[in-house]
Amino acid sequence: MANVYASATESGSGADSVQQPPASGTVTIDCPDVGQKLTDVPSAAKSQVDVELATLDQQITEAYTRLAETRQAQADDANYVQNAILGPLKDKRTDVIGRIKADYQQVGGTAPESIDGLATCTSMTADPAQNASGGQSDNGRQNNGEQNNGQQNNGSQATGGPAASDFVDITKVAPNVPAKPGTTGDASTGTFTTVCGANENGNHNTDNVIVAPGVANGAHHLHDYVGNQKVNAFSSNDTFLQGGTSCQNKNDLSSYYWPVVRVQDGTQDFDQNADGGGKEGNVGKILVAKQAQIEYVGSPTGKVVAMPQFLRIITGDAKAFTNGPGNANAHWSCTGFENKVQLTDKYPICPQGSDVVRTFAFQSCWDGQNIDSANHRTHVAFADAGGNCAGGFKAIPQLTMRLVYSVPQPTIENGQVKNAYAVDGFPEQLHKPITDHDDFISVMTGNLMDQVVDCINSGRDCGAGAGEQPQETPSPSPDASSGGGASADPGDSGGEQSAQPPTTEPGTPPSDGGDDGDEGATPKASVSPKASATPKASVTPKADTTPSAAGTDATVQPQTGSDDEHSSEAAADGTQTPAAGGNAPSAGSQTEPQAVTGGLAETGTNLWPAAAGTLLMIAGLLFLLRTRRRF
Repeated sequence: MANVYASATESGSGADSVQQPPASGTVTIDCPDVGQKLTDVPSAAKSQVDVELATLDQQITEAYTRLAETRQAQADDANYVQNAILGPLKDKRTDVIGRIKADYQQVGGTAPESIDGLATCTSMTADPAQNASGGQSDNGRQNNGEQNNGQQNNGSQATGGPAASDFVDITKVAPNVPAKPGTTGDASTGTFTTVCGANENGNHNTDNVIVAPGVANGAHHLHDYVGNQKVNAFSSNDTFLQGGTSCQNKNDLSSYYWPVVRVQDGTQDFDQNADGGGKEGNVGKILVAKQAQIEYVGSPTGKVVAMPQFLRIITGDAKAFTNGPGNANAHWSCTGFENKVQLTDKYPICPQGSDVVRTFAFQSCWDGQNIDSANHRTHVAFADAGGNCAGGFKAIPQLTMRLVYSVPQPTIENGQVKNAYAVDGFPEQLHKPITDHDDFISVMTGNLMDQVVDCINSGRDCGAGAGEQPQETPSPSPDASSGGGASADPGDSGGEQSAQPPTTEPGTPPSDGGDDGDEGATPKASVSPKASATPKASVTPKADTTPSAAGTDATVQPQTGSDDEHSSEAAADGTQTPAAGGNAPSAGSQTEPQAVTGGLAETGTNLWPAAAGTLLMIAGLLFLLRTRRRF
């Protein structure tokens, strides 16, 4: 796929890729997200509606590609984009929306009237007045640097982002991570860690079985998969149970998957000419995380109940650049800075010796009935600012993840970024950091989920590498109706039917993801696990990501960082994970970060004193033995 600024190419030298600021003009295409408006799809129509929603995504990709390949025509004709791209796209979307309505009618249902007005897409343009600064436009979505020519030095593949303005030197960002809230006496303060690797075996595909089941390349970007090893567009609950797992605990058949991160250094990776890869603007060298930490934590206000088997959760929004920040849940930071700075709409440039960190804190409230919902959001929610699940929702173990990457340091010179790194995404999303997201399907067998709940509710740290294993017979779940760890009938699709949102919405209901992207995000909750010398993470109120020192024209080189910023990370870098979800809106920019404080228990740091004591004891014994031999 050609770049949207394909006419402004410049080759890099060596292995570097240089990205140029664009000229004024249409940058990308903004289409309302029809799927987020479908909160209740009849089960008999669900499979066909999923196919139609995937068709809408494909139409946007094709329109964006045409936008990218016709820069000269756009320059010659001011009406070209509307007449040749947006107009035909509206007609195609109108047909698909009509088919979705017919799918409802065929099974005796009625589609929401709100989808009738979602066929029209608009163009997003760069502001010529901001070409020099790369600053953000008033609507918080676009600036002159939001796209680049991205022509790699091999000359064979252009990219659609990121831009210089998508990066910030983390040493120049003021601390934005507030203190965690306290816990109540009923808090569930334990943890359960599962070790599943970092996809060292290269288990990838561009499908998304949650959002687009039965549709190949439904994600339009590449995923890393750990845990369950048989996950693709055509997987089912039956195949999940037969999939095998990369996890050390073989009863954890859950699927944990996320978009890959690439360095745009001119490398042609295995999918350079494939759908979802280079053909859709996802180019460069795929990075394997050096650490992938998965931990389940509890609630600061009460006990948790078991997740049902086959529960699906998506956290974050792969289309947040055009949808707006309502469902965004991206967190970017650097080792040594995680307790200080968390970014949602910027990629950090880390100092030497510091690694890039992505963290995720999933929704921790469940409606008690459904393993999925039509828009894949309304069956789960974030707790409120006090850590409570509202509207009858139940607290479940909160999945947290921490991914650490050794990334070559990007540099910015004269408004251009060299050797950028970026998360894979839909091409029209321009690889914005705010589009980061994570996917999860809970498939624990035996009584493993009951063990998870017991460990968390009893305040113990359990699982692989946690130093304590769960009891043989865990205490019963507080809510026997929650499904526990027992295997559900894989053929029973009843749990997949969507429930109507409760009359009283959960503490933080998901955004409808429509075209109201300029509205601020709904606050997500703060959850604080048990207090300890090494605190776990908590997602706390959003904060402005604007660096204290501005200016993209000058070369951006991060400071080295003080020794105390990195000392704890050097010993225990692989042991931190975020815990809970929460953010309150602030008066800053529209796309502001939820901060994630801390990480997993820093076991490496805690083990050093024990190791030193052991060495001293051995030395003493040797001294006594030598003394006895002499006398």
